[in-house]
Formats: sequence, C-alpha cells, structure tokens
Amino acid sequence: MLVARPGAPPVALAPACAGGPVRGAIVRQAPARWQSAARAGTGIARANDATFARMQLNWRVLGLLNLFRLLVPPVLYAVFRLSAAPRVVGEAHPQLFTTVCAAYALAAIGYIALLKRRDRTSIWHAYLAAAVDIAAVTLLIHASGGAESGLAILLLVPIGGLSVIAAPTGALVSAAAATLALLVQQLIGWLDGNAAPLGFAQAGYYGAMLFVVAASGSFMARRLRETEAVVRQRDIDVANLAELSEYIVQHLRESLVVIDSEDRLRLINDSARLMLGPAARAGALLGEASPRLLYHVERWRRRPAGAPAERAPLVAVDGGREIEASFAALGRDRPAPAIIFLEDTSYLAGRVQQTKLAALGRLSASIAHEIRNPVGAMSHAAQLLAEAPALGREEKRLTEIITGNAERVSTIIANVMKLSRRDATRPERLQIGAWLEDFVPEFSATLQLGEQRLQLVLPEVDLEVRVDPTHLHQIAWNLCDNAARHSAELPHLPAFELRVGRLPSSGRPFLEVADRGPGIPDDVAERIFEPFFTARHDGTGLGLFIARELAQCNGALLLYEPRAGGGCIFRVVFADPQRWEG
Repeated sequence: MLVARPGAPPVALAPACAGGPVRGAIVRQAPARWQSAARAGTGIARANDATFARMQLNWRVLGLLNLFRLLVPPVLYAVFRLSAAPRVVGEAHPQLFTTVCAAYALAAIGYIALLKRRDRTSIWHAYLAAAVDIAAVTLLIHASGGAESGLAILLLVPIGGLSVIAAPTGALVSAAAATLALLVQQLIGWLDGNAAPLGFAQAGYYGAMLFVVAASGSFMARRLRETEAVVRQRDIDVANLAELSEYIVQHLRESLVVIDSEDRLRLINDSARLMLGPAARAGALLGEASPRLLYHVERWRRRPAGAPAERAPLVAVDGGREIEASFAALGRDRPAPAIIFLEDTSYLAGRVQQTKLAALGRLSASIAHEIRNPVGAMSHAAQLLAEAPALGREEKRLTEIITGNAERVSTIIANVMKLSRRDATRPERLQIGAWLEDFVPEFSATLQLGEQRLQLVLPEVDLEVRVDPTHLHQIAWNLCDNAARHSAELPHLPAFELRVGRLPSSGRPFLEVADRGPGIPDDVAERIFEPFFTARHDGTGLGLFIARELAQCNGALLLYEPRAGGGCIFRVVFADPQRWEG
C-alpha cells in the first residue's frame, strides 16, 4: 500500500507478517524519525510501522521479565531467613542459596543498564538472560533440596516470556535446556543424598509443563501478533482515509462549513475561511463569524418540511464577492447539525459570460431588425394621426398611448443593444472624485434637480479606479435615476447621496448611492437585479440589471443593502487596485 502525503513522496508500508525478519530486529533501537513520528501521533502510515510497534512490545516483555528477576531473590531470601528449621527453601545448601540470591539480584540490576542501551542490544541478549534465569533458578532448586521444593515453577515465567519474543524453535530449545538442567540437578542431589527418587518424576512433570508453555506461548504470541498487525493496519488505513478526507476538504475549490446543533463551527476549509474572514475558525460560533449566514441557517431550519430551500445570498468579508449558501442536514435531530456549501457566484458568472453575450448579441440583432422598424412605423403613424383635425379628445388620448408605449419599447431595445455591446470594454485608470464632480452637475441639470436633492461625499479626492468611463457613466446614471425617483423630500437633508471610499476589510474602492426612499421589501430584494423585474408600471425593469452586468464586465460588483433609518444603498465595489496591472 502506498500513501502519498501532500508535498512528500509516497511511503511504503512494511508487511506486518509474523515469523519474518521482524524477529531479528526486535531489540534494535528504532530510528529517531520513527520515534518522533510515533510521539507526534499524526496517524500517517510510517515505513516499518509494524516493526516499530513490535519492538516496543518486546521491550515491555523484557522489562517485565527483569522485574521478575528483581523480585525473586529478595522474596526467597526473606522466606529463607524468616522460616524456622526445617526451612522450606535453602535447607540443603544454605550458603549456596544465599550466594545465588545475591548474584541473581546483581545480574538483574546489571540488566537494567543493558535495557537502557537498546541501540546496542540484540536478540542474543534475550537468550543470555533466559540462560541466567535457568541457571539461577536451577541452583536455587538444588540448594532447596531438589524439585520437591516446588521452586521449579519459577522457570515457567522466563520460558513463557521468551516464547513471546523469540522464535518457536528458540523457545523450545530453552524449554529443553531448562528441563535438562532440572534433571541434572535432581541427579546430583540424589547422588549427594539431598533429594528423594520421587523428585525425578516431579522434575519430569515440570519439564513437560515447560514444553507446553513454550509451545502454547509461541502459538498464542504469533496469533496475537497477527491480530495486532491486522488491527494496526486497519488503524493506519482509517488514519490515512481521515487525512485524505481532510486534505480533499481543505483543498476543494468549493467552500465547506460544518456546524453542530448549537451553531458552532466544527469544520471549515481554507476557501470558506477566506470568504467569511479570520473569525471563522473551528470552535467559533457561527453568529460571531457571519451573522448574515446564521440568519440564513435559521430561515432554512424553520422552513416547512418538504419545502424547497430559498436562495441564501451574502457578501464575502472582502466586500467584493457575492456568495450563495446552500444547506444539508446531518442527522434527524432538531436542530440538526448541518453542512453549508458556499458558492462564489462570480465563478459561475464568469463561465456563462461568453454564452450570455453571444445570446444577447443575437437577441439584440433580432430585436433591431424585427421590432425597431415596425415600432418606428407605428410611432410615426400615431404622430401623423394625432395631427388630423377630425380627431376628438378620446382619439388623441389613444394616439398618445400608442406613442408613449412605442417610445418605451424603443427604450427597451436601446438598453438591450447597449447590454449586448458590454464585451467591448475599454477600462481606464481615472480619479473617481474628479469624474463625479463632472457627473453630478450634468445629472442634476438633466433631471432638473434642486441643489439640495443630491449631495456628493468625497473623503478621498484622489481615489483611483480602473473602469470603462462609458460603462461607469451608465451605471451611475441608472442608480442615481432610481434614487431620484424613489427618494422622499426631506427638509434640510439631501434626497440621496453619492459617496466614495475604500472597504476597511480589503481596501477595494467603492462608489455607493444612498437614498432616503421607502426601501425595498425583503420578499422582492433578491429579485431586483433580474431582467424586466420592476415594481413600477412605467419602468422597464432593466436599469439595475444592466448596471450589474456592466459592473461585472469591468471586474466590479454591484450590491444592495437596506439603509439604516429607511432607504436603499447600492454599492459598486471596484476591482482590487493591486491587481490592475495583472
């Protein structure tokens, strides 16, 4: 199995097989990079990870065996000193018993230093320790009067421990050596008169037990290692899948946010964090990161069962992108955790832009050839008819209706044809303050606005933008015309304002038109940029649509938001000045 870590070459996992070359490496020190990786606990598959885990297990077994060596001598010596004659242990050769206990304890202490120097330890040190155990316990048995003392059971511990960490052959050889040592000491004790003939049967019984422990221990250790290898490999696979999933989520162009039932962020990828800002981090409350997004989440949760989800638009933290959110429940709880998909609609707009332009071009050409000439003819005929002296008042009113609607159709045709030519963009760098100082008198004179109706606010006179001047003129004209039509007459206050500035979050320049009109109802606010949508009978419904399309053509974004205290704010956020040259 190969697992590729981002930015690193693939890492091959070593086969976790029992009985392989792992045995010869059980007592070698793991490389430092394995140890650091193990301490880090990242869950990434490491080379020879099964070998490293097995080494750790074997060191623990060797440590437990040495703890046994440290405990046996003092315990036996305490029993020897505290028991009255005839003693249970050490009765046959008390001096030999005391000497062996001391030597065995010193050997155990010396083995501690050997365990700490794992980098110079090999498998033969385990066999050497087992040989020391067999020799020491055999001498203690001989000093206690042979197998009848019951001390032979102590040999089960080192033989059983060795069967776990050594090959089956080595464990059986060690069991045979221990059995032979028991029989030899029993023979020597019988010749010395310190052991009874019945001890040979007991020695044989203990020898058989040693072989059973060695064989069963090796078998069980092998099965345990195989099971552990399978479990460890499953853990590695799960960890790899988890990291792969996290990598995919973090590097998706689609922006993902996962929230729990308490509206707390549990997962957010980098793309979503760029949209929502630095406050959007795992563990933060959604309302603190994006109150507008929390509002859409609550609306989505309160919708009737089976009802289609409504559009959930919001603006990115940089103020220059419009985002649309969609939601999916994670579970059936109420309220349920949810996954939120954030889509930058500018990407979709960019994909369909060329298709839209081509369609609009064909539409405008068709309108120009098929509608303009008949409408012009009808308008001209209505004007001639209105000049007839025999027409009464009602007939003249009908001719005025014909003329007015013909002019309206001509206006729609002209607007659509302007929109179809939006691909011919010629952006220029201009100072928007100076440009507005020329635009405001022109607009006020054309619509015959009073001096107090329109106010220009220029906190930064030399603010530069990059835009097509003709497109900017049409955008500003459409927005100001909307504001002039809907603004209320307020004493000592301008009806609407033109303001420029920079967004504090991103530094992008903006132009906004703010009025004091009745505002836009929430139920239609999401449709105001749709073509031919209008709340007025005398409007074409193309003004805001054309303004937004022209803004997008220049790399800008036209946004709407309600104004505090009543009214509307339409804000044009221009392209990032740092990216002009690119």
